[in-house]
Amino acid sequence: MTFQRARSEEQREVRRRTIMETTSAMLDEMPVAEVTLNELSRRVGLAKTAVLRYFESREAVLLDLMDDRTASWLAELEQELARGVDPGRSAEERAEQTADVLSRSLAAQTVLCDLFGAQGGVLEHNVSAEVIRRHKRASLGNLAVMADLVRHHLPEVGDRAELFCLNLLFMAGALSAYASPPASLLAVYESEPALAVHHADLRTALRLTVVTSLMGVLPRF
Repeated sequence: MTFQRARSEEQREVRRRTIMETTSAMLDEMPVAEVTLNELSRRVGLAKTAVLRYFESREAVLLDLMDDRTASWLAELEQELARGVDPGRSAEERAEQTADVLSRSLAAQTVLCDLFGAQGGVLEHNVSAEVIRRHKRASLGNLAVMADLVRHHLPEVGDRAELFCLNLLFMAGALSAYASPPASLLAVYESEPALAVHHADLRTALRLTVVTSLMGVLPRF
């Protein structure tokens, strides 16, 4: 694909969306750490300098993509929680159901968890204050949506819902690094199974995290 230079705001937005969609497709093939501007520009059909007219760095593309993917995931999560949590059950039972839905839903979002894991140490570097400001505002908006979803099904958490959700996203990012080890590490685990304790199943680990966190923020049952 080869683009002519965008001459209107609408054309610029088309270029931006194309860059983000291409980056999203790359993340379905490779981890965040392997996404490069050179490969992105090649796939988009723009020179690297042209890509930098729309995004100031690789990290800026990935931050915008993370915000978009988070919003899309939350729209799906709303439906999943509505199906999976019975409002007629006790707080303890609803907490268990919420843990099931959250852990299953997040574990299926492997790219998003990878982005969460790279956020603080990688993605929020090599970007301007304006990019960070826009990203943090989007993150706060997404966090508020997630907290409202949790409060809707577990009103008992009250104003602690935001802290619970923030900690869960941090843990999803941290755990994802251990859930998809490289082939060499898998070979070590296979040859010496005792070492495989370090190989986390993402959904199982997330469910334990959700349950533990909820027990900390809910009133005593």
